[in-house]
Amino acid sequence: MLGGLCGHRMIVDLAGMLPPRRIGTKAERLCFLRRQGFAVPHTLACPWDLYDRHLRQDAAVLDKLSQALAIRLDPMKCYAVRSSANVEDQAEHSFAGQFRSVLDVQGVSAVLAAIQLVWQSARTSAVQAYRERHGLAARDLRMAVIIQEMVKPMVSGVAFSRNPLTGLDEVLVEAVAGFGDRLVQDGITPERWIWKWGSWIERPREPVLPTSIAEEVVQGARKAARAFGRPVDLEWVYDGQQLWWVQLREISGLGGLDVYSNRISGEFLPGLIKPLVWSVNVPLVNSAWIRLLTEIIGPNNLTPDRLARSFYYRAYFNMGPFGDIFESFGMPREGLELMMGLELGGKERPTFRPGLRALLMTPRLLGFLIGKLRYGSQVQADLDDTAPEGKAAYALLTTHERVTLGTEELLFRVDALYPRARRMAYHDILVALLERLHVRLLQSAMHKQGLAAEGLDLSSSIPEVAAIAPTVQLDRLHALYRTLPETAQMRIASATYADLASIPEAQPLRLAIESFLAQLGHLSDSGNDFSSVPWRENPDLALHLVVAHQPRPTQSVPWAQLPLTRWQRWRLSALYRLVRQYRILREQVSSRYTLGYGLFRELFLALGDRLVARGALGAVDDIFYLRLDEVRRLAGDPELPMHALAQQRRADLAQAERVTPPPIIFGGDAPPLVADATADLRGTPTSRGRHTGPVRQARSLADLVRVQPNDVLVVPYSDVSWTPLFARAGAVVAESGGMLSHSSIVAREYGIPAVVSVAGALNLPEDALVTVDGYSGLVTVHGDKEGLEHGR
Repeated sequence: MLGGLCGHRMIVDLAGMLPPRRIGTKAERLCFLRRQGFAVPHTLACPWDLYDRHLRQDAAVLDKLSQALAIRLDPMKCYAVRSSANVEDQAEHSFAGQFRSVLDVQGVSAVLAAIQLVWQSARTSAVQAYRERHGLAARDLRMAVIIQEMVKPMVSGVAFSRNPLTGLDEVLVEAVAGFGDRLVQDGITPERWIWKWGSWIERPREPVLPTSIAEEVVQGARKAARAFGRPVDLEWVYDGQQLWWVQLREISGLGGLDVYSNRISGEFLPGLIKPLVWSVNVPLVNSAWIRLLTEIIGPNNLTPDRLARSFYYRAYFNMGPFGDIFESFGMPREGLELMMGLELGGKERPTFRPGLRALLMTPRLLGFLIGKLRYGSQVQADLDDTAPEGKAAYALLTTHERVTLGTEELLFRVDALYPRARRMAYHDILVALLERLHVRLLQSAMHKQGLAAEGLDLSSSIPEVAAIAPTVQLDRLHALYRTLPETAQMRIASATYADLASIPEAQPLRLAIESFLAQLGHLSDSGNDFSSVPWRENPDLALHLVVAHQPRPTQSVPWAQLPLTRWQRWRLSALYRLVRQYRILREQVSSRYTLGYGLFRELFLALGDRLVARGALGAVDDIFYLRLDEVRRLAGDPELPMHALAQQRRADLAQAERVTPPPIIFGGDAPPLVADATADLRGTPTSRGRHTGPVRQARSLADLVRVQPNDVLVVPYSDVSWTPLFARAGAVVAESGGMLSHSSIVAREYGIPAVVSVAGALNLPEDALVTVDGYSGLVTVHGDKEGLEHGR
């Protein structure tokens, strides 16, 4: 019988192979699960055209449906009668809890009555309000009904194939004893399991769900997601012997979530970053990265601001764009979680190995590599002293005429320096990558010859490197210091740089340090922070570095001492020479970039001089606490109130130095680091986002009049009838519930953060200011409305 049709097309048996489209979303998804080999309880469906006929008051429809049910139903079995509307379980709207479900129904007349209750629930005022909120007309709603054999549950629950809040690659399982509808309708807090990459990273201490069944649920969720082609959540029932699957939905809202990590940025842009340094450095460096990535992957929507953001005056890289790049090369997006430091999980961790999709990128990659065959000579041309990026050109931008140059001329020089620094930033990135690539190629070639490559000396006897390598020069200066008489060493160790002029034995060392500062005095504690004082401005520090320096004994093996045959040396020598050429280029480019980038300090300090003289700033270095656009505005209008802003940011930055920021931030808003928090409550995050507002307790729908826009709604749990409360709230906190509780589902649909299973939530004082973090599950109570720190 095609599609299991019977009773004049009144009933569809979902065991059929080709069910019609008239059976609604839930029924269609059940058919999908059956086709994928999942155990689904025997299920029948009443197509939505019966509902349409019922609305037209077709008196014959109930009689014919009763006859069809008499043929299909087993009078000894109980059934669950549920809605299967065409609008349910959609990415844009779920209609969770809006329609009627009737459980443990037995007999034709009882099932027929339950079907009518489901039909009637589609016309309630609550459904009408929900439908209108989502822009759906009454004619858009088509109500089919499923009739499913009841499974006597020992444990029921839900499984998410991906974290619905963060998008991370982990399976969430929630379980309760008995019927699963308690997850939605009742104030039940489920037990929670989280499976990541082959192992549990969270599990209950005394679970009601057997571990073996929990693992079966996990594998089923992963299988369903692979077959469905998108992340899914599924409802399941375990009867003590068999695991049954009773519903599948797509997880919506995962796309476009920005995930910021400071793990990698902590290596490239460590520490606190002043506003002026950020507004110059990040566009400069990120533009260089975008240029390189565009050459490799083609046109894209990358922007400097999208790649990185400043939170708490620290750099965070947005891992989302990098995930897009990973996927374009056929690599798993989840590999980013390793880059972010999320290394929990077992042996199923993802790898960075390119997939088949990388083959599609081969022509572009080949074109990129061919275009770089003469790249070394291009870099050498830019390193020439007469080039726009050369030392001679940089010298023209220095600010020795501090008295005569005006603000406009200084800003002109900033603008002239910027493209030069950006070009050298591009070289700095690409040369380092190419040098690393060639080192890997040499190591691989040596391994194939059975040779150990890791200890190979790649830098010795290269004068170009020795001249600009700080460690090499400090080795030389410290050795010179050690040749002096011991009495002279003792005097020098406690002397200032100026004191060296009065120590006769120290004159060779003084001249050598003077030459060192002329060559490398542009270096500082941080090559990324041009507000840092360079060595040439602090010669006492340079002297201390020489005295305290500890040369490290080298363990590397020179090329000439490798046990190579003549054939091996001939085969490897060309690659070895290429590696050393890139080593020279890397050091030269890095030194030139740092030299040019450091000129921003001179230019902005000169600008600070002018602005202090005009009364626009209180101190010269206040300029580092303004953004570049603010500096430009202040130069044009010294009356702008920037002095107080700079002082406030100076204080904020000092305060930020005392706090430990989170390693990962989900979404564009950073959680506030609160200095005056009076209490912290923690629960289960179920709808992402962050919101700060006053507490408004609600124990029934009668409290609707008390809830004001953007209040934090605190409830014991929520029933479907409470939906109007959520339309006003800015966030939801519930004492009970899980991912499928009504609080959670509606909060996700309304786009407001929610944290459930918060013990003691109803003890929060009315009107207390709280921050609800829908990513971490933290509810922070502030002392007052001024309790948030400024350094976001």
